[in-house]
Amino acid sequence: MGIEVAVEGLTMSFGKQTIWRDVSLTLPPGEVSVMLGPSGTGKTVFLKSLIGLLKPQRGRVLINGVDMVNSPARDIYETRKVFGLMFQDGALFGSMSVFDNIAFPLREHTRKKESEIRRIVMERIEVVGLLGAEGKLPGEISGGMRKRAGLARALVLDPQIILCDEPDSGLDPVRTAYLSQLLIDLNARTDATMLIVTHNLDIAAQVPDNMGMLFRRELVTFGPREALLTSDEPVVAQFLDGRREGPIGMSEEKDAATLAAEAAGPGTLVAARPRRVVPQLEPSEGLPPRRAVARHRERVRGVIDTLPPAAREAIRQSYAAHPTAPLPTAGSGA
Repeated sequence: MGIEVAVEGLTMSFGKQTIWRDVSLTLPPGEVSVMLGPSGTGKTVFLKSLIGLLKPQRGRVLINGVDMVNSPARDIYETRKVFGLMFQDGALFGSMSVFDNIAFPLREHTRKKESEIRRIVMERIEVVGLLGAEGKLPGEISGGMRKRAGLARALVLDPQIILCDEPDSGLDPVRTAYLSQLLIDLNARTDATMLIVTHNLDIAAQVPDNMGMLFRRELVTFGPREALLTSDEPVVAQFLDGRREGPIGMSEEKDAATLAAEAAGPGTLVAARPRRVVPQLEPSEGLPPRRAVARHRERVRGVIDTLPPAAREAIRQSYAAHPTAPLPTAGSGA
C-alpha cells in the first residue's frame, strides 16, 4: 500500500518572492489526489518540495517519520527512493533508447542482473502500452509515447508514492483520455499514493479521490473531489467554469479595484455554467478494484458533516450510483 504524505505549514520563497505559504494537507495512503491551479502558482515547485529537490523556508513534509525538509541529507536521499516522479516532458535521455531510459534507475540504484532488469523493464513497458517501441530513441516517438515512457521509468523501482507533473501537457483530448485511464489502472495495480499536478479539467473531474487548488500563494482548498467540483469559492468556480470574470487574471490575480469594476459593470458577468460531478473512472476490465476506494469512503464518513450541502449531496449521489463501498452517513443531510 502507498505511504501517507503529511505536509505541515510549508512555505516557499525565491528571494523576496513568496511562491506559497503555510500549506498544510495530507495525501492519504494509496489514494489519488490532484492539485489544480492557474499557471505560475507554484504547482511544480510544490512537487519538487515534497521529494526534497527544493528546500522550503518553513514547514515539514513527513514520510515514514522522515522530514523531507529538515532531516539529514542521507535520510532524505534514502526516503526519496519510495518516490516515482513523472516529469512534464518525460525527461528522457535523447541518446538512449526507450528501454535504456526506463532501465536507468535500476542500473543506477540497484545491483540487479541484466536479465532481471530486462524482465522488470519489459513488464513496465507493457503496462504503459509501449511494446514494440523499446528500441527507439525518444526523438523517434510521439510526445504521448515519451510521457508514457517517463511514467514507465517512474515505476521500475516499485514506488509507494507517484508524483505526476502535468502529464497531459501537449496531449490532445483523446490521448489525455487514454492517459487518465492509465493513471487509474496504475493505482489499481499498485495501490500507490498518487499526486497529479494539472490544469486539465477532464483529468481533475474524472481521476482523483481528492482535489486541491493553489492560488494567491495559498492552498485554497483540499479535500474530497466532490467538495471542490461543487465549490462556489470564486476562484474555484472561475477556474472550473473557464470564465474571465473572477479573481484570476491573464498574468496574475486581479486587484480589488479591477474586481469591483468587473462586478459593477453592466452585462460583464457571465452566469456560471451548472456543474455536474461526473463519475470517477474505474479500472479497466480485468484489473482488480482499487483498494483505495473503500479507505477513501471510510475517511469521508468521518468528515462529511463538515462539508457544504452541495458536496454532501454530490457524494451521496455518487456513492449511491456506485455502491462498491459503504455509503457515508451523516446526521445533517448526507
